[in-house]
Amino acid sequence: MSKAEIINKLKEKNSNLNKSELSEILNIFSQGIKKALIEGKNIELRGFGTFFTKKINEKFSARNPKTGEIIYVPKKTKVRFKMSKKMKQLINK
Repeated sequence: MSKAEIINKLKEKNSNLNKSELSEILNIFSQGIKKALIEGKNIELRGFGTFFTKKINEKFSARNPKTGEIIYVPKKTKVRFKMSKKMKQLINK
């Protein structure tokens, strides 16, 4: 689902807000999530799931599966998402 589709769905539910206001709300929400993840905080949305960061250690002898060449993989931080129990139940119905 794209950002424009999300704004259209929100517009259907909240006809008193215009699309520019809804776009600004969505931007503020996403910026808040980005800022919290950069700071290393977890974001918990009840009934939806949790976003969190995980540090991946560097690997000195990883292998490129296509060429078989041994490569170096630097240390990095990845964003992970864990669904809530309610969301798992809805998806697995």
